[in-house]
Amino acid sequence: MIHLVGPYLLAAALVGLGVAGIALRRNAVLLLVGVELVLSGGLVLLVATQAAGADRWAAGSVLPLFTITIAAAEVVVALAVVLAVFRQRGSIDLDRRSEPEDAP
Repeated sequence: MIHLVGPYLLAAALVGLGVAGIALRRNAVLLLVGVELVLSGGLVLLVATQAAGADRWAAGSVLPLFTITIAAAEVVVALAVVLAVFRQRGSIDLDRRSEPEDAP
């Protein structure tokens, strides 16, 4: 049986850094990094809790594989959207508004 203090602290640190990245950053790529940190913290918590349990064959070690696969696909789609926005506006700053080019 493992001690859960270390993995719980690691998960809390990852989630805390991810939430801070989401709240404080205005760059779209860094916002995506924050979301991935929150997701990683949740996965660490899930695997650590499953490893401490009595049933070693539960879904706690299989579910993160599916989650990582879905997260990888989500990152690809999100980066494609960010790249399209950058090509259109010339910036990926989320606070900057895009001005119409045909303004009188």
